[in-house]
Amino acid sequence: MAAAPLGFGIIGAGTIAGFHAQAIAQLTGARLVGVASRSADNARRVADPHGAFATTDTAALLARPDLHVVCITTPSGAHLEPALAAIRAGKHVVIEKPIETTTARADQLLAAAEIAGGRIVPIFQGRFGDGARTVKAALDAGRLGRLVLASAYVKWHRTAQYYTGYRGSLGLDGGGAVINQAIHGLDLLQWFAGLPAEVFAWKTRRVHTGIEAEDTAAAALKFPGGALGAFEASTALWPGWSRRIEICGEHGSISLEDDRIARWEFREAHPADDAIRAGGAANALGSGASDPKAISTEGHRRQLQDLVDALHENRAPALDGREGRKAVAFVNAIYTSAESGQPVKL
Repeated sequence: MAAAPLGFGIIGAGTIAGFHAQAIAQLTGARLVGVASRSADNARRVADPHGAFATTDTAALLARPDLHVVCITTPSGAHLEPALAAIRAGKHVVIEKPIETTTARADQLLAAAEIAGGRIVPIFQGRFGDGARTVKAALDAGRLGRLVLASAYVKWHRTAQYYTGYRGSLGLDGGGAVINQAIHGLDLLQWFAGLPAEVFAWKTRRVHTGIEAEDTAAAALKFPGGALGAFEASTALWPGWSRRIEICGEHGSISLEDDRIARWEFREAHPADDAIRAGGAANALGSGASDPKAISTEGHRRQLQDLVDALHENRAPALDGREGRKAVAFVNAIYTSAESGQPVKL
């Protein structure tokens, strides 16, 4: 397998499947083999530009011997079944965020992959941005000292038309603004500062009143080391602002807007600081603040290339299923607190 291109397949042919297909086409050492969807037209729409096999029969796709990795791009609450089928067919699995809607369902996937010896990779392309990795390196080096405040703000806009079909449903979408839009910010926040020890949250429907789930949420956060934080998320406001992560400590503070470093301030200067600030306007990953189709394929390409390289090199990928479970646990804690009116410990 290490000597030949890895064969990728896609199950589910919605909007995000096209991003996966385009990213796979840009990879070194991989190719798109096939796409499966309940709709033959949708499967062909994703597969045909890349010369791939299109089918409505998932089993037929999974039976192909030239298929090594399967991308699951079905709705969030419908990840479990096709992912399990792919794992049991001996394939590695990439799952568009979140890996599932509850930790219990995520644990089923992790257990099955452990038995089969396969990899599960959740898509959190934000971790592969230059800005995010620069922030992570500063934290790992201890430049901020003791963390004081760690917060995430995802103030986005989605139209009423966006919430047609399954979107905003509790069953297939798993929730609203928190699990579908803000989860990238939550993943980055916990990657930077760790999972909170305790969450107290509220959620509501301010504008998109025709959906089951929330379009707005907020939470107070308490981290294990004593730092505090805030979380805000919405798809109900206009026009939609860049996602912002703020990490503030005793020796320095950073603000990351999408993948652009907006503030980089430290008590003790380092030689590279001026270059980091000067390059802070870059954002190769795009932004979904006002339009979910406005993101770049670059983040997916970087994460999928890491997986391809990891499989060729027989090493672990940079981001695995257990990391993906943390974001689900964070989301579930916010929802449980908001529904119970009580703080939730993670």
